[in-house]
Amino acid sequence: MTESFISKQRFFDNKNYPRGFSRHGDFTIKESQLLEKYGVAFKELDSEIRKPLTVDEKAFVAVCRGKKEASNEYEKVWLKYINCVNRSKKFHTLSGGKPQVDITDDFIDNDD
Repeated sequence: MTESFISKQRFFDNKNYPRGFSRHGDFTIKESQLLEKYGVAFKELDSEIRKPLTVDEKAFVAVCRGKKEASNEYEKVWLKYINCVNRSKKFHTLSGGKPQVDITDDFIDNDD
């Protein structure tokens, strides 16, 4: 795997992990190191910016597409990263309209 996942830059995700992967608590030290060292290549392969050149990279892309189970630490850590990032996205909604209030319980007619 030495010729696979080569990148000249380190991978950082300042949006989801502003203090780094290892300080957040989602990843072990080894997983954090793998993400930092190979994450750029992982991201480029997953988003089809980079074409897979080696057997390992082709297998990685197959895992990303759901065509194959993750079988090594590279594939597993990338899937874990994707799941953590997707889990951290919160869904918010604003509901319009006025709250439903039953005024018959609050109104007492003392004119009887």
